Amino acid sequence: MGIKSGTGNLFQSTKASSNKARPAGYSFPVGLNSFVSQAAIPASGISTIDYLLVGGGGAGGGAGSTGGGGGAGGYVTGSNYPVSNSTNYSVTVGGGGPGSPSASTGPVGSNSSFPGLTPAVGGGGGGTSQTGATPGGSGGGGGGNIPVIPGASGTPGQGNSGGNGGGGAPYGAGGGGGAGGGGGSGPTSGAGTGGSGSLYPVTGSYYAGGGGGGGSVQGAAGSSGGIGGGGNGSASGAGNDGSPNTGGGGGGGVNSGLPAGGSGGSGIVIIRYAGATELATGGTISSPSGFKVHTFTGSGTFATNAQVPAVPEVITYLVN
Repeated sequence: MGIKSGTGNLFQSTKASSNKARPAGYSFPVGLNSFVSQAAIPASGISTIDYLLVGGGGAGGGAGSTGGGGGAGGYVTGSNYPVSNSTNYSVTVGGGGPGSPSASTGPVGSNSSFPGLTPAVGGGGGGTSQTGATPGGSGGGGGGNIPVIPGASGTPGQGNSGGNGGGGAPYGAGGGGGAGGGGGSGPTSGAGTGGSGSLYPVTGSYYAGGGGGGGSVQGAAGSSGGIGGGGNGSASGAGNDGSPNTGGGGGGGVNSGLPAGGSGGSGIVIIRYAGATELATGGTISSPSGFKVHTFTGSGTFATNAQVPAVPEVITYLVN
């Protein structure tokens, strides 16, 4: 239906695609129509996400002569995981294993999770010269003693095994395993390094590095933690803590009566979806080119918004 104006008749129509032909019944004067076209806006909402889950790192061990490095938290990543709109998803970020004041194996880290995904397992604890290491996302390193104390295993697809403790003086301990590599074994002249973490391209950072093995009272130097948040092992005293929100393992300590080793670093959960529009709440939100990224450094809720309906193309004609 025409709308009379000072320069002609206006017609407005909604179409799936642009149709710029002159409306039926108008054939004079000969010439092109004037028109304004507003592009269609597709429906918007989240259909899939990319994700990273890192469990909390295990604590280092340390007693008697030497403690092994804590294993890193499990590293779980993937893309195109389907999610629903108008839905709340509970996100759990695992804590690191706390350093222990007693002469014991380091406590394990706790799991990180997102509904429907495989949880990222907490890292294993580093062993001591009297007790064994424990398995986890990545396994803890073995303490130094005779005979050799083996490192513990990691979870397949999430992390690697810890290194063995040295089997002779000066009894250097093994490093904790990491997402990118196993912990180093403790040679008689020192301690094993923590296993390396893995690079997550979305953030450009490494996560889930193993803790370094502790030295010993015989003078062996402590070793470095793996890239990705692993704490350094000590030459005398408590091991260093794993870095927060990396899932790094704690470093191994030395001597009884002091903390058994460094605490493991807490884990992290990162969720990404395509588009410039914010379509969910939860965590700390950033906007790299073409994406939205939700970073959870503590447990919370990822809540998707209702889908915004599509807006069809609108064409306004001016017929002379």
